[in-house]
Amino acid sequence: MASVYGNALRLSIFGQSHSPAIGCSIDGLPAGIAVDLDCLQALLDRRAPGRSATSTARREADAPEFIAGITDGHTNGAPVAAIIRNGNTRSRDYDELRRKPRPGHADWPADVKYRGYQDVAGGGHFSGRLTAPLCVAGGIALQALEARGIRIAAHISSLGPEPICDTPLDPMKPNRVQLDAVLANPLPCVSASAAARMRACILDAKNDLDSVGGIVECVAYGVPAGLGDPMFDGIENRIAKIAFGIPAVKGVEFGAGMAAARLRGSQNNDPYRMDGDAVRPQTNHAGGILGGITTGMPVVWRMAVKPTPSIGRRQQSVDLEARSNAELVVHGRHDPCIVPRAVPVAEAACALALLDALLEDA
Repeated sequence: MASVYGNALRLSIFGQSHSPAIGCSIDGLPAGIAVDLDCLQALLDRRAPGRSATSTARREADAPEFIAGITDGHTNGAPVAAIIRNGNTRSRDYDELRRKPRPGHADWPADVKYRGYQDVAGGGHFSGRLTAPLCVAGGIALQALEARGIRIAAHISSLGPEPICDTPLDPMKPNRVQLDAVLANPLPCVSASAAARMRACILDAKNDLDSVGGIVECVAYGVPAGLGDPMFDGIENRIAKIAFGIPAVKGVEFGAGMAAARLRGSQNNDPYRMDGDAVRPQTNHAGGILGGITTGMPVVWRMAVKPTPSIGRRQQSVDLEARSNAELVVHGRHDPCIVPRAVPVAEAACALALLDALLEDA
């Protein structure tokens, strides 16, 4: 099914942007995983709308209600189920979109597939709102992985049409100064200067009734060697599958990614040396994965996030009822850039992919 992910771990996400609630169920989590609800809420707060001038004015508490699977702060072996109630909705803002689909959004192909029965309000099941329950599940996965010595972090790698670039995360080992800076800066960046310039870029687009996109880099530290499978169940496959389930993601790459095509083998290969009794690559152009299997180096990947399609500028569209050309001005509350809010979603997605692989190998 389209809204289900995982092999050993089975995640199902349900709800629409303006339905009474959205939520998730997670089957396959072992009993005994400690769940810190305060840490989970902190992750959700990083993703939540209405927290700054660079995001939508829609403000939601995004407080999950666990209705099954957790007892006394630990998973109990039953499927975990949680809901997040929607409250601050204005569905009337979307009335026109049933007739006039937004360019760049799923309105038109959804209308074709579901024959007009789809929920248009807030983007329905195609909305980035559905990344909130993904972060509930991913937040639990992050905590389960941290208990195994695996730490996942992400930041905005670049943003805007004339890219403003942040300092890359260390691809070899965790850098505490970098990781602390990402959480401390006003936007999730290593460099405070880059964060300030990105914020200005987003506000310029907002003032122009437009939007901008960017690239999120995510790194998983402490991943053991030998995790994953060749062909269709490799770690790249698992991460890419869930990453492309995040609305607005249009590209995923690992390690050197597309740039590897411009290197010679002597430049791209990661040489091996002995580190005591252990084999250790000396560089990490592979992004910690070869043949779908982890090398013991940090798993490094990036996802490209397109500009928000819901913009205030007048755009060309069609009138589906009149079967004629039309113009559209999108009303309502929308992010001029969803990249900052996508950063914790990338961490959650990566955690779910890695935990699923670990459970399958157990």
